[in-house]
Amino acid sequence: MKRNLEFSGLTDKQVLESREQNGSNQITVRKKDGFFMLLLQSLGDPIIKILLIALGIKTVFLMKDFDWFETVGIVIAIFLASFISSISEYGSEKAFEKLQEDSSKIKCRVKRNGKKIEVPIDDIVVGDLVLLESGDKIPADGNLIEGEITVDESSLNGETKEATKVSLDSVYQEATDKNIVYRGTVVYSKTGIMQVTKVGDDTFYGKLAREVQEKQPDSPLKLRLRGLASTISKIGYFGALLVSFSYLFSTIVIDNQFQMDKIVAMVTNFPVMSGHILYALTLSVTIIVVAVPEGLPMMITLVLSSNMKRMLKEHVLVRKLVGIETAGSLNILFTDKTGTLTKGKLEVIRLMSGSMKEYNVEAELGKYKPYQELVRDSVYYNNASSYDASKKQIIGGNITDRALLQFINPPYQFSKQVVGTVPFDSKNKYSSATIRDGVETIHYIKGAPEKIIPKCTEYYDELGKKRRIVSTLSYLKKIDDMTKNGIRVLALATAKKSPELPMNTNLVLVGIVFIKDEIRKEAIEGIELVHQAHIQTVMITGDNKDTATSIAKEVGLLKKPSDLVLTSDELNRKSDEELKQILPNLRVVARSLPQDKSRLVRISQELNLVVGMTGDGVNDAPALKKADVGFAMGSGTEVSKEASDIVILDDNFKSISRAILFGRTIFKSIRKFIIFQLTVNICAVSLSIIGPFIGVDTPVTVIQMLWINMVMDTLAGIAFAYEPPLLEYMKEKPKRKDEAIINQYMKDEIMFTGAYSALLCVLFLKLPWIHHFFRSGTNDKYLMTAFFGLFIFMGIFNSFNARTHRLNLLSHLYQNRAFIIIIAFILFVQINLIYFGGNLFRTFGLTFYEFIIMVLFSLTVIPVDWFRKLYLRKKGMIGGV
Repeated sequence: MKRNLEFSGLTDKQVLESREQNGSNQITVRKKDGFFMLLLQSLGDPIIKILLIALGIKTVFLMKDFDWFETVGIVIAIFLASFISSISEYGSEKAFEKLQEDSSKIKCRVKRNGKKIEVPIDDIVVGDLVLLESGDKIPADGNLIEGEITVDESSLNGETKEATKVSLDSVYQEATDKNIVYRGTVVYSKTGIMQVTKVGDDTFYGKLAREVQEKQPDSPLKLRLRGLASTISKIGYFGALLVSFSYLFSTIVIDNQFQMDKIVAMVTNFPVMSGHILYALTLSVTIIVVAVPEGLPMMITLVLSSNMKRMLKEHVLVRKLVGIETAGSLNILFTDKTGTLTKGKLEVIRLMSGSMKEYNVEAELGKYKPYQELVRDSVYYNNASSYDASKKQIIGGNITDRALLQFINPPYQFSKQVVGTVPFDSKNKYSSATIRDGVETIHYIKGAPEKIIPKCTEYYDELGKKRRIVSTLSYLKKIDDMTKNGIRVLALATAKKSPELPMNTNLVLVGIVFIKDEIRKEAIEGIELVHQAHIQTVMITGDNKDTATSIAKEVGLLKKPSDLVLTSDELNRKSDEELKQILPNLRVVARSLPQDKSRLVRISQELNLVVGMTGDGVNDAPALKKADVGFAMGSGTEVSKEASDIVILDDNFKSISRAILFGRTIFKSIRKFIIFQLTVNICAVSLSIIGPFIGVDTPVTVIQMLWINMVMDTLAGIAFAYEPPLLEYMKEKPKRKDEAIINQYMKDEIMFTGAYSALLCVLFLKLPWIHHFFRSGTNDKYLMTAFFGLFIFMGIFNSFNARTHRLNLLSHLYQNRAFIIIIAFILFVQINLIYFGGNLFRTFGLTFYEFIIMVLFSLTVIPVDWFRKLYLRKKGMIGGV
């Protein structure tokens, strides 16, 4: 498809025809496992395999006496447990897909119908003319037909060296690699126009995507949870083996009073011996089912998936699980200023001419037409933004470019030809555009006053005439006064020679522009929250030292005389050791360079600090990747988002503080769940080990244990996953990244409450005076029905103990409706099992009196733990998760 010389782009009709002929720009994504596939996979759970093996053994050994009713019940229970687990995983997968879909709706600038417009990347078609600038992610494969750009192709070829792309010399020239740009690569510098040749799966990126689907590795916390589960599992397996051997030794040797003839007779009696072996296996299975916390590694996914929508409402998009986990442990946070601490909507509040006259709005220049035109040209041609007439809005460029373009009231005609540009460079701190107007060539230059003004020898007066600059002191004093009040300043100039500043001392000053960016009120709140959370915040900005200091004071970063403000030059004059010494007092880095961020991250990590870094540009990517948590701004470049762990969709510092709060909340939710689960584990395992030796053959049946396991893992996991993010968490010191999941407070609560629960169960089963509360029946069936209820109700009541370290167990409960609903559901099901479980659950109903007695006994777990907490408070040993 030929390009036209005016670069007018495709018409709407041509877009439809191209999409019909060449396809969409969407990449085909590997089909995820459906619900039924997840269900089948869940049946491969080790616990379920153990149960199925046990059922098989039972079938072989006791074919005649085989209880098909119980077997079917166990199979149904297994299916229900797998069904609930699969629904949870399927829902999480869908939620993640939705978030990924929302986050992928990125737009790019194209030329269509002779106008510049923004369209979603998926809407790009073959033949489109795409406008490229620094930081853009290339949306499709194509040929560069205008300009020259440098591109990062490391995502395709792994090479970190920038590739230079040049435009085709003519329509008919055959494209080579130096002219071809590829989807997924990122423009590092300069600008250009590409014509799309391949879209979607036909692109080089699309072909790679079909072969390789990115899989996110397990996060450190998930690996630690898996390690904890593995350790507990080994203990459970050992305990199961020990109980089996103990039971067989007790039955075969001790019960036969160590008499060899009786021992041999029992061992050789196959029906009797097989029954004992089966019972020993049943005991083992019971212990393994309750002791192995197979749901523990999935807890992090469950917690995060339940919090995703809440975080999204707070404008926090989690790209990598490790990010939100680590956010709660941050020690130091390096943050950008523009758009994060400030509103990011710059407004030109004043223009000062070279003759020191000031103009609040561009319209005031109307009586000085030559000067007005000069200002307009200086702003318009040296600007990465453009005016979209169809939408009547300014698009593209950065916020400074958009503010400048807004100042000159863009909807009027510009006819001069741009023949060359030099994009803004953070090192040189200026940009320029070369204009050909007839036979005359002019360079329009825009940049930092300290770089531009010393090179100016003349200025334009209001009549457009050049006047000699006698001294720049008056300019510099005005600039100094404004920057001290947080005003950003830019200088505009022209040149007839090369605009390379080091080689040119003959610039002509057009004017000095004063730009204001208002402080976000919520950013001040966010700074205070982060300060309360014992996290050091350092503002990194390109503004000069005075402007940076003014803004830092306004947002609350500079409070003490010891707080430091350094420029990039001052920072780089210090050695690493010197920087480590002053880092605790550092609050602001002014006139920063991209490499400053990477160095600060490295120095902080060498001090064993957990580091957070914000960024929005291509040059921020290395620092974002190096940081323990990279926060990319929603309005930032795609390369910065890809390098990040978390995307702050509204570019607001307060949202960063919310991400930190969610990180802390998630870790606490997991710890609360662990307290609950391991308390039940200790009680159940202790009971299963002790039971056979105190005359209680099977305190809890296998099928009852399946229900207990479902309560412990899936249902309790969901209940604790919705714990609210409380601002009080932001007053705690950060937890170390390598801090053990189970702290001393948790160990004490788990061991104390677990031991009490096990003791209560033993007393309930063995004390005669307790038996008098229940009707006597065959094999104490009513007592065992009450015992099953006691075990579940104790777990339910203890969940209130586990969710808070406060004496008030109902604290903030109203903020977790899911907890209330799930607890109510468990109660409802348990009551029905007590009265209608029958032989399957070994329950035969209770009278109202018996039911109340059972509930009262189980309720004692609350006051017992309450007095434990009260004792700790009086001893000054207040702890928590």
